[in-house]
Amino acid sequence: MARYLEAKCRLCRREGEKLFLKGGKCYSDKCPIERRPYAPGMHGQNRRSKVSDYGLQLREKQKVKRIYGLQEKQFRGYFEDADRMPGITGLNLLHLLESRLDNVVYRMGLASSRTEARQIVRHKLIKVDGRIVNIPSFRVAVGARLELVDSAREQLRINAAAEAAGTRGVAEWLDVDLPTRQGVYRELPAREQLDASIREQLIVELYSK
Repeated sequence: MARYLEAKCRLCRREGEKLFLKGGKCYSDKCPIERRPYAPGMHGQNRRSKVSDYGLQLREKQKVKRIYGLQEKQFRGYFEDADRMPGITGLNLLHLLESRLDNVVYRMGLASSRTEARQIVRHKLIKVDGRIVNIPSFRVAVGARLELVDSAREQLRINAAAEAAGTRGVAEWLDVDLPTRQGVYRELPAREQLDASIREQLIVELYSK
């Protein structure tokens, strides 16, 4: 699968807002978007102010793809699944994205970013209901219990992430015990509990053309 290998902070600058792709750096004064709040490149400061409806829809899709670290084919698959489900397509899409194992590990506070959470999962450091799962896209069911394998409990990066999460807090729809590094995916998040900057209806409109 193709991977983005350039500086992740360029993605935040391109979208004009923090996407929290670099862990602790995003919360510090070292975040580039704080110093250069414009798109990267030689014409970044001279962007046209007027954007078409299609442009807004495209940018929103790109933003959400980058937040969750997905390629176009993956993201389109999630949308198609969401569209087939009963209920509101946009909210269904967010629920599917939030239920990814790498995202749940990140939301639990066991990783400083979704990229780091993906590494932790791939390195077979996470158990779901007592079974090791190393597939980042694994869909976590409501009620599932997640925990670290014993050998991972003393990893410095995990402990540092958990310490930061203890200060900032974890997702409201998870029951997390940070000292023991385990938690339960208690329920699907309500829309008001998710990122208010995401305008999922624009993505629905884009893919519905």
